[in-house]
Amino acid sequence: MSDTSSVLFKHRFRGFLPVVVDLETGGFNASTDGILEIAATFFELDDTGQLSVSHTIARNVDPFEGANLEPSALEFTGIDPENPLREAVPEEIALGDIFGEVRREVKDKGCNRAILVGHNAHFDAGFLNAATERCQIKRNPFHPFSYFDTSTLAGLAYGHTVLAQACKRAGIEFSNSEAHSADYDAQKTAELFAGIVNRWQALGGWSWPEAHSIDEE
Repeated sequence: MSDTSSVLFKHRFRGFLPVVVDLETGGFNASTDGILEIAATFFELDDTGQLSVSHTIARNVDPFEGANLEPSALEFTGIDPENPLREAVPEEIALGDIFGEVRREVKDKGCNRAILVGHNAHFDAGFLNAATERCQIKRNPFHPFSYFDTSTLAGLAYGHTVLAQACKRAGIEFSNSEAHSADYDAQKTAELFAGIVNRWQALGGWSWPEAHSIDEE
């Protein structure tokens, strides 16, 4: 990416860096249920304002001591927490790795802070924030309450809120056998988000050349 587009990245999202976050968990309660996988996918932006998927960082997570793991959730994801081949790491290490990469990207892109992008973003943010508090991490690089929700955006753009169906309608290849992996779902969510952002620009909803004249607030 050129220096020009790097500087202008922050203008597209008001100083925020969008980062897709996906978690696979042992249930729906962020306070009591364990995190099993976490992934974050990053973007690039070219000189014409087109968003593209860059890279993903993912970690398998060892659930915190005393974490609840619902059998139905494990059956749904197909994750075996006891499998040694997972090479799972404690929450604090997984979050440290993810947050470290997010901070580097925020700095490199000239942004002020990251903003979480998720499919049903409130779910992922809830677990991420609960784990951040549990691990007593003081520097969370994400905005504390604002998110981009691709479920909502896909409902608007493609008339469907389920990730697999939204991707299908957007012309994005989606494998049901690979789904429910944080790594895979984060990448597909990123492709969906980039497609919607780029389509909106193509329809005239965002004029990239105007970004050159935007004054910082």
